[in-house]
Amino acid sequence: MIAQIIFIIILGAATYLFTKNAAKIRRNILLGKDTDRSDQPAIRWKIMAKVALGQTKMVKRPVAATMHFFIYVGFVIINLEVLEIMIDGIFGSHRIFSHPLGSLYGLLIGAFEVLALLVLTACIVFLCRRNIVHLKRFTGVEMTKWPRSDANYILITEILLMTAFLTMNAADYKLQLLHFSHYIKAGGFPISSLIAPLLPDSAGALVIVERVCWWFHIVGILMFLNYLPYSKHFHILLAFPNTYYSNLNNKGKFTNMASVTNEVKAMLDPSFVPETIAEPGRFGAKDVTDLTWKNLMEAYTCTECGRCTSVCPANITGKLLSPRKIMMDTRDRITEVGNNLDKHGKDYDDGKTLLDNYITREELWACTTCNACAEACPVNINPLEIITEMRRYVVMEESQAPASLNNMFGNVENNGAPWKYSQADRFNWADSD
Repeated sequence: MIAQIIFIIILGAATYLFTKNAAKIRRNILLGKDTDRSDQPAIRWKIMAKVALGQTKMVKRPVAATMHFFIYVGFVIINLEVLEIMIDGIFGSHRIFSHPLGSLYGLLIGAFEVLALLVLTACIVFLCRRNIVHLKRFTGVEMTKWPRSDANYILITEILLMTAFLTMNAADYKLQLLHFSHYIKAGGFPISSLIAPLLPDSAGALVIVERVCWWFHIVGILMFLNYLPYSKHFHILLAFPNTYYSNLNNKGKFTNMASVTNEVKAMLDPSFVPETIAEPGRFGAKDVTDLTWKNLMEAYTCTECGRCTSVCPANITGKLLSPRKIMMDTRDRITEVGNNLDKHGKDYDDGKTLLDNYITREELWACTTCNACAEACPVNINPLEIITEMRRYVVMEESQAPASLNNMFGNVENNGAPWKYSQADRFNWADSD
């Protein structure tokens, strides 16, 4: 009973802390401006099934896709085994699903063990890719000590959890062979039976090994759960809503501001009667609260995999822009805004903004708006939307576009085209020999 009470207290505390931190992230996301992403639900479910569940955009890099698939499937399916562990911890039972599932239980445990080995292997491969091979896309100015450490912490934690799981099963397997106490014969152990000879033969020692690994495995999972809100690995949960709320418009289609559109229409047609709309608080985005909640959700969903930056033509040619950094900066800034809200209240101004304090103007104007980053992202994140909104602020609020753009704007206004030639001279090229 003491063990059960301790487990229930740990489970309750872990659930409470995770709910509290997840609610804080939800609050931070909703600090963004409203946008409607509720249309065409059938298409949205299909996109979520393909991209988040089916991981169809991962296959462009086959090695990473295969390894990630092992971890993903292992994470999802092994959670069924975690459910049994939790029930056993609450009620003091042991392998409670073995009786109702019968022979199927042995197949499930065997499948769990194979998946655990695959997860273990994939995590080791990923650790090597990051720390020995040093793949270029895992580097960059934004990949400071914390982002690099974060990835390693998760991989090491997964390795330890899978090792504890297999060791627990190995000890359980030997105790079953000894017909010791309540360790009934249940389950198939194709992997752990191979490491069982490395464990002691004493029943008492085996019980200690089994219990220590049991507690380490389940408490480790609960700690991992509460680490997620502080980590890029929160994408495990947010990838599904993020892909569901994907932008269904063609890539590259810019949004129009209704207030500006109405003014243009009124200039072209004096009889035009605009619809009544609320006055915009700001043209474009200077800080994170000027972005939409979807932009902020994407920031928290970013996996920091670097696929966007690795295909960015500006970054490839040595420009300062990194789409991954845009997303990481947005996440860091909205987290800072949320923390200020908790500490100082809603009227507090820390004097910082996403523009200039986090993202420089040089980064913004280096973007070619080619949408390569949006196409490459495995969870449908679009850094370009943030870039264009910040550009819109710089142009429309500050009138500080680069000289080349200002020249183009002037030509469009005066000549009806981006070129400096007057309309009367526009076809002179056709008269040349």
